[in-house]
Amino acid sequence: MTDEELRERLANLLTRDQSDPEVLRQIAYTNDALGNEHEALPYYEKALEVGASDRLGTWTGYGSTLRVCGRYEDALAAFDKGLSEFPGDPGLRTFRAMALHNLGRHREAVQDLLKIIAETEQVGGYERAVDFYAENLDLTV
Repeated sequence: MTDEELRERLANLLTRDQSDPEVLRQIAYTNDALGNEHEALPYYEKALEVGASDRLGTWTGYGSTLRVCGRYEDALAAFDKGLSEFPGDPGLRTFRAMALHNLGRHREAVQDLLKIIAETEQVGGYERAVDFYAENLDLTV
């Protein structure tokens, strides 16, 4: 089944129950996959409003789609709301850093990314140093 066929089937399901959070979420995801990001946004919003089961994925997709659509402040707000439900989630935090970059808040974006990398122990034993420098990027001796 193609993405377009899936989108059509999901739309047909939605005509039966316009408040089904899983159908709404899947329509949002499918629109994203088809490159229809602007069309995906209201489905993400409604899915979150009516209680999508995969809230982490829905918040991530929603915020990412807002960012891709150039709505950086809204994306940042979405990531912050998602993080209020899923504190510390590295995926949400990574996408949030991208939104910070888009808003010209480069230092904060780099700091956040360094913290994520240090927390996931992906720096070959230098986690403490990377975490320290995340807060002290411009420190010289």
